[in-house]
Amino acid sequence: IYDEASDGEGGGDTEMTQKETVPDPALSKKTKQPKECFLIQPKETNKDATKTRKRRKKKITDILAKSEPKPGTPEDLQKLMKDYYSSNRSVIELEELNIPDSCFLKSNDLTHSLSSYLKEICPKWVKLRKSHSEKKSVLMLIICSSAIRALELIRSVTAFRGDSKVMKLFAKHIKVQEQVKLLEKRVVHLGVGTPGRIKELVKQGGLNLNPLKFLVFDWNWRDQKLRRMMDIPEIRKEVFELLEMGVLNLCKSESLKLGLF
Repeated sequence: IYDEASDGEGGGDTEMTQKETVPDPALSKKTKQPKECFLIQPKETNKDATKTRKRRKKKITDILAKSEPKPGTPEDLQKLMKDYYSSNRSVIELEELNIPDSCFLKSNDLTHSLSSYLKEICPKWVKLRKSHSEKKSVLMLIICSSAIRALELIRSVTAFRGDSKVMKLFAKHIKVQEQVKLLEKRVVHLGVGTPGRIKELVKQGGLNLNPLKFLVFDWNWRDQKLRRMMDIPEIRKEVFELLEMGVLNLCKSESLKLGLF
């Protein structure tokens, strides 16, 4: 600052030292005002602009939150299957994947609890479970997206289950071998779990699907990210692989019914 002031005046050295105190404040004001203000402000506005852009960006969850929930239909499942297999299956093979309409039970219209829905689609449950004596099998399977959701469903099925034996069929904290042994030891009427673990039990011979009468998908429930089970790619993949492990054939033979809860 002192060097700039002495250059500007052009007088002698002694005069400059006397006058130095006079021009300094005015010059410092002039240099500070335009430079410092204008350099800081654009940076702040740029930050603010990026912040507002981030806030305005719409998320899928926001769109789903605003849209009214629609209950799942058999057509939804059929369409998902066609979309999933269309790239690697022939037209004839795709036709073979079609599930007959007669295989589907009435879907949940979003007014039911799980117990009331199961009572509606299976009014003769008590009679069915009393006649079931086959080990390594279940009469009803409820498929959902996670272990935590499976536990919620087991609690909410209390009014329907009665004296039925219910088994957790998911991977969290439970080894496949343990589940295989339990299925071999006792008669189980109702299984609730994830498609990945159920598929693994079928593969290892621990679960026989032939005695199965009802397969219910936890179709309409949404997780914290507002995703339904079939919106999650890995769950969707495992569901379709499970359907091809004998479920589709049981549907076509009309010994198995499908429900969308």
